[in-house]
Amino acid sequence: MGNLNFKVQSLFCEQVSEWELAKKNYEDLKKVEIKVFSFGDFEIVVQFNPARIVSSGAKVDEKTIKERKCFLCRQNLPPQQKCVDAEDYTVLVNPYPIFPEHFTIPRKEHIPQQIKPFFPDMLELAKSLDEFVVFYNGPKCGASAPDHMHFQAGTKNFLPLVNDYRRLKATHAEILEKENHYSLSFFKNYLRTVYCMESDDSQVLSFQFNRLYEDFQKKMNCQANEEPMMNVVCLFENQKWIVFVFPRKAFRPWQYSAEESRQLMVSPATVEMSGIFITPVEEHFRRITREDVVDILEQVSLK
Repeated sequence: MGNLNFKVQSLFCEQVSEWELAKKNYEDLKKVEIKVFSFGDFEIVVQFNPARIVSSGAKVDEKTIKERKCFLCRQNLPPQQKCVDAEDYTVLVNPYPIFPEHFTIPRKEHIPQQIKPFFPDMLELAKSLDEFVVFYNGPKCGASAPDHMHFQAGTKNFLPLVNDYRRLKATHAEILEKENHYSLSFFKNYLRTVYCMESDDSQVLSFQFNRLYEDFQKKMNCQANEEPMMNVVCLFENQKWIVFVFPRKAFRPWQYSAEESRQLMVSPATVEMSGIFITPVEEHFRRITREDVVDILEQVSLK
């Protein structure tokens, strides 16, 4: 696949200068309001981002999916949207960003969102895009296109999770397994369940990920071919991969569909699990509290 950093950064510069939708939304992103809740050793950031109503409010029921054209298939892309080729994938600038640089990486063929067969691809993409993080939303926990296999990528140091892990690893990471080329740890006292895998060997990491995947299947009482609910973050630095896995027990909290006076349109996906809550409705941004953040994470994270 080779190093893709330069190609995607060139694509980004081209798209935000020539594609009006992307240009406007990335300019608006620079002005978004945020508020920060402290939890002692770490923080959760809440971002008011009205452009993300497209994703946060997405209907992902089977009927809606069947009735709409897939917006990740090449033939359905807007004429202004360009791409970079990455073997079995294409890299697109996400026109509804959360990150200062935000990309969507769909497979070229239209197949359902699923991580297990394509986890090695995620590792390869993270290595080729080592100036970014690559992440995955499960079909039932954040993917707004559960019918089309895709990853996303974003600015590397934007997610609080990445910096928290570097800073708190010595005090918060409980090592569960350790071998020459692999370690698995559990990130403690972090409001949500996070497993962290590290390795310099992609084959070892893929094998160990499959073990974790099968363990989640048992814990969640999944059917034989049913994917356990999860979000995954992957980055490559210092010649090794770091993979964070969030097991999930629910798609959206009760607040998402509550009556108007209590509603909070927060649809937790990888970004929220990694420490940035997206609120596309201003009133909800004003209303959300530290206690709401704790409650939402408790509802969606598997203990």
